[in-house]
Amino acid sequence: MSLQDAATVRRQAARARALALTTVSTAKTGHIGADLSAMDILCALYFGVLRGEAEEADRDRFILSKAHASAAMYSVLALKGLLPEEELATFGGANSRLSTVVSTRVPGIEFNTGSLGHGLSLGVGSALGARIQGSARRTFVLTGDGELQEGSNWEAAMLAASRNLDSLVAVVDRNLAQKGAGTEDINALEPLDDKWRSFGWEVRIVDGHDIDALLDVFRSAPLTPGKPTCVIASTVKGKGVSFMERNLEWHSRQITPELLQQALQELEEVSND
Repeated sequence: MSLQDAATVRRQAARARALALTTVSTAKTGHIGADLSAMDILCALYFGVLRGEAEEADRDRFILSKAHASAAMYSVLALKGLLPEEELATFGGANSRLSTVVSTRVPGIEFNTGSLGHGLSLGVGSALGARIQGSARRTFVLTGDGELQEGSNWEAAMLAASRNLDSLVAVVDRNLAQKGAGTEDINALEPLDDKWRSFGWEVRIVDGHDIDALLDVFRSAPLTPGKPTCVIASTVKGKGVSFMERNLEWHSRQITPELLQQALQELEEVSND
């Protein structure tokens, strides 16, 4: 599939949001707030940036470190044609390969990442492997901001810079929220951009719901030759659904059929504007 323009990516993101909402509502489980905050990032990467098909050795790699955003990930993969859309109805069910944290049983998932804080370390290994193999492939890692409180991320960040892994791009879904409270209330991360720079990374802060801005920065990586890139994407938890946005209750909560219809109606109205 060829890379798509910003307008097409926006349409795909609207479709993927509706799929993720329906998936989580049907399963009565999931992390819809995280799904919706990450959706524009995922769609920008999968429809506008990542090169190569799933079976190609030199394909770009993507690692979902915030693995609980699995309904978003599976919805995007369904739109990419890597799994049947009707299989989304099995999400979280017994014997389903669509587990509530992403699994390599699903085509297009490169690594199991059920434990938060490990994805960037896997990304470093992927980027080092590409160098050893002489491959031009890039590795993108999407991490939640809350999981940056895990020390393994900073060990990986230090190693990536010391090895000049400029094929590696870390994307932070900076929605300022984690289970129970805001990130700055639990263990403050700011100034987050300065932290990454101090570890030797080139950093950009962008609106994580601006498809044009996301495509521009992702397609420009590496921003500085010899340095890994960190994109801090400012996002809104529950983006696109008014009663979910910035509401910590929607980190993980069941969606009733009535609320699902309200949410889908809001998405439809926005996409028709």
